[in-house]
Amino acid sequence: MDKKIAFIFPGQGAQYVGMGKDFYETFSSVRETFQEADEILGFSLTKLLFEGPGEELTLTKNSQVAIYVMSVALWRVLKEQMPEITPTAVAGLSLGEYTALTASERLSFEEGVKLVRARGLYMYEAGINHPGTMAVCLGMEPDVVRDAITSIEGVWVANLNCPGQVVISGTIEGVEKASGMLKEKGAKRVLPLDVSGAFHSGLMSEAQEKLREKIEQITLVESEIKLVMNVPGGFVSEGEIKELMISQVSSPVQWEKGVRQMEEKGIELFIEIGPGKTLSGMNRKIGVKGETLTLEKVEDLETLNSKVEHGIA
Repeated sequence: MDKKIAFIFPGQGAQYVGMGKDFYETFSSVRETFQEADEILGFSLTKLLFEGPGEELTLTKNSQVAIYVMSVALWRVLKEQMPEITPTAVAGLSLGEYTALTASERLSFEEGVKLVRARGLYMYEAGINHPGTMAVCLGMEPDVVRDAITSIEGVWVANLNCPGQVVISGTIEGVEKASGMLKEKGAKRVLPLDVSGAFHSGLMSEAQEKLREKIEQITLVESEIKLVMNVPGGFVSEGEIKELMISQVSSPVQWEKGVRQMEEKGIELFIEIGPGKTLSGMNRKIGVKGETLTLEKVEDLETLNSKVEHGIA
């Protein structure tokens, strides 16, 4: 393919019971991927994925590894069925960064499963030990949000996903106070998010330190596929990856900035691989000029194939 393509991978929150089931029933490589994950984890993630219960799947310790495994399985099918589609760049939102590392063949699937499971577990425990929450502020510039919450203890800017949308994170009391303050300062709306912890905030520092030990032990292979990471919101060199994986746990996610960087480097087609269409929605709000296609259901593969054949994508 002549077009420069980026594969992008979703983060926590995109999970649902039954995700990837049509792929599982259609492709042996997906069944093998799920079986491999079950063996590495020592329990049936496949059963939890397809049968639930939803409350169990949504727990941070389960949802992160479930999304990672499902997204990797779909990426493997794309690679197998349409080898001509090769990405110039990869990126993932928060947890999705681990999928991006595997899809660029820097991180092995086995190490990825173990690492993502540990990450989810540590963040889940940090959420219990240091209760917190998150809220999304609509219709306000990031700098205005930062200035407004500076005086409030225990609150941080967590995600800069797309224009007019800033996520804050912190203690329950701090986020409540900050929400009131932001409304007073002119935010259109401030909506609480249904999360089990204050992700990408200082309350995650305990999880970050535990994860540091695991990340320092993994093997990363160099890749020609460019990698965009959340903390800088841009392309990174091989030597920076581990430190940025560690700091990402308690740092803001600069998603919008990263997408704009990919566009500046000539990316003309984005393919969102995994559950949901969150990143496609963000791309619309960011105003990317190229097309964004999704790979979530088996029919999406057919759409992708037909667009590529006809030179539309």
